[in-house]
Amino acid sequence: MSTPTFDQLLEAGCHFGHLKRKWNPAMAPYIFMERNGIHIIDLYKTAAKLDEAAKALKSIAKAGKKVLFVATKKQAKQVVADKASSINMPFVIERWPGGMLTNFPTIRKAVKKMASIDKMTKDGTFDNLSKREKLQITRQRAKLEKNLGSIADLNRLPSALFVIDVMKEHIAVAEAVRLGIPVFAMVDTNSNPADIDFVIPANDDASKSIELVLDTVIAAMAEGLEERKVEKADSNAAEAEAEEAEAPRRERRRVSRREEAPAAPVAEEAATEAPAAE
Repeated sequence: MSTPTFDQLLEAGCHFGHLKRKWNPAMAPYIFMERNGIHIIDLYKTAAKLDEAAKALKSIAKAGKKVLFVATKKQAKQVVADKASSINMPFVIERWPGGMLTNFPTIRKAVKKMASIDKMTKDGTFDNLSKREKLQITRQRAKLEKNLGSIADLNRLPSALFVIDVMKEHIAVAEAVRLGIPVFAMVDTNSNPADIDFVIPANDDASKSIELVLDTVIAAMAEGLEERKVEKADSNAAEAEAEEAEAPRRERRRVSRREEAPAAPVAEEAATEAPAAE
């Protein structure tokens, strides 16, 4: 797992903050200086915080848990969809469905509705519907797919959220905070980092900056998933080896028990002998 160097962060434009008049004073510890009315983010702190977040995300992935990526802003949508899909993690890039975390069972019902429509298509029920009903169901399916298709495999609440632009995704952050779900986020100079567990101070508007940060955390998570796979394989191999070693011992114990078993009681000869002839 490698953290981007200072020069790589600089080249991606991670240091550009917002105009000074738009800043949030809570971001002061992460601001290096002001130039031409624009705040410049301290990239040494960005690198340190990104490394810290990547290690934590790697641990979550290694434990087999899910991280939900949230980015509905135009310049982040496609890159988030591509990167999260590459490691089979859920993501939201369309409108955040209000109550997605706090009212998770309702969201699961909507996902199940999507699955039931698919089932209708496969078992032939769909073909028996009228043209109008088919059109309504097709439109409903398309809408569900657009909003919830990327979280169809999320059967339980995620273990963490990764957010790009905490101001734009404030509803998602508020829901996660309410439920005690850790939040990882790219935080720009105009945002409040108070509710964010893992702050990554960086430009959240430039696509290059977003891509570099995502590449780093996705690579760390992929590493965690690979380690989990290797450990699982090692564990299975050890179990098989132990089973193989145990088999002869079990056989010996079985034979030993059979040999030690008491012989069947012999009936008394007197009882079995025929009476002597006179």
